Amino acid sequence: MKRSEINQIITEAKAFFEEMKFELSPVALWSPEELRAKGAEVQEIFDCGIGWDLTDFGFGDFKKKGLLLFTLRNGSLADGRYPKTYAEKIMIVDEGQLTLTHYHWNKTEDIINRGGGNLILKVHNATEDDQLADTPVTFSKDGVRHTVAAGSNVKLEPGESITLTPGLYHSFWGEEGRGKVLVGEVSAVNDDNSDNCYLEPQLRFPEIEEDEPPVHLLVSDYCNR
Repeated sequence: MKRSEINQIITEAKAFFEEMKFELSPVALWSPEELRAKGAEVQEIFDCGIGWDLTDFGFGDFKKKGLLLFTLRNGSLADGRYPKTYAEKIMIVDEGQLTLTHYHWNKTEDIINRGGGNLILKVHNATEDDQLADTPVTFSKDGVRHTVAAGSNVKLEPGESITLTPGLYHSFWGEEGRGKVLVGEVSAVNDDNSDNCYLEPQLRFPEIEEDEPPVHLLVSDYCNR
């Protein structure tokens, strides 16, 4: 992805958050220069991946396959300095914009429609060799247990949520004709480097062509800060 495209996506995201009256922390508004100028007091941001994150999964078409998110809080499984055992993200999912089929080995998460359009999830159980099982899928939706056929679509209207347990394959997108969706995630500690199993080959973090300076650093920029 070009940095200019990433900057534009983040600018549009900030406008949507404002439209939806979702307030980001001041950290989200720091420029790269402001963040780099901080000292040891912000090490948790770098170590736990707090901040802006987006991907086109390596397909080069963000509107078709992609996701924009901001990690609001997170702990670390590898470092006792950060005692949080939970994480929270806020995401924007556009109409028809696909987040690829994946599951987590360790993380349980709630995916929450915080407002806007409807979110559609397709669900499967995983087989032992990480393929799609044809067995019925059982999950909790706002505390109510449901069982559906493999490959079923589950609709989340604003205010609704679904609990996704380890080994439950899921993909999601915004329902056509209903507008962008503000999506929350509340989960156990998040580790995108070791806890994602994707059904198809992809790049979780984009390769970036630096055609202009970044408006904000992505969490994937932190290693080069």
